[in-house]
Amino acid sequence: MQRIFLVIVLIGVLQANAQDNIKYNPAGMLSLGGRTTVSLFNDHENEMTGTGVGGQFRLRFSDAVNTDWFFDYIASDILNYAHRTDYHIGWSVLFYPINNLDYFRQKEGFKPKFRPYILAGHCFDYSKIEAKESPLDGPMSAERWSSAVQAGLGTHLELTPRFDISLTGQYMIHLGNHIETDYDFTSGSLSFHEHKGASLAGHVLVTLSLNYKIAKLWGFTRR
Repeated sequence: MQRIFLVIVLIGVLQANAQDNIKYNPAGMLSLGGRTTVSLFNDHENEMTGTGVGGQFRLRFSDAVNTDWFFDYIASDILNYAHRTDYHIGWSVLFYPINNLDYFRQKEGFKPKFRPYILAGHCFDYSKIEAKESPLDGPMSAERWSSAVQAGLGTHLELTPRFDISLTGQYMIHLGNHIETDYDFTSGSLSFHEHKGASLAGHVLVTLSLNYKIAKLWGFTRR
């Protein structure tokens, strides 16, 4: 009887050691989230701070590399004479310089952690500027399609193994035609001018998002 008990204890110890040698592999993790964005230091003269909402999903490729695929709707005013709307759809690569995956091994319980990252990416965007007061001959507006590149810094605050709050600050440079508004404060007349060719004008975006890991597509465990 004692021999059987010793064998059972030995098997349990071996299994526990085997579990300790298994590390969590985040590759293949899919997340869904919602986001809100503030646009600062906009490229357009007299443009005020913009705010918007959007959605995103993340797909993780390795310990150090994650990706964001996002859509944003941002609205802003140009003083009291025009309104601007922007639509962004694109992607970013997130690189984690600090590797602290052991928080997934909850032998001592989960503790919220900050996980900083560097990001860079690309997006396509559509912008439309409309006069707030339309002239007698109909609505006045201008629009453009362009692309943009972005880079910045951010961090996740991981509240649970599946849920995090993320804060990102990035600079987005638009690579395309540029629309300018000319407003005469004396007469109240407004006109739009589109400058052809590439423009490196951009703006700062601050994004807060809530994200939840919904599925693991590959790479479950490794030793």
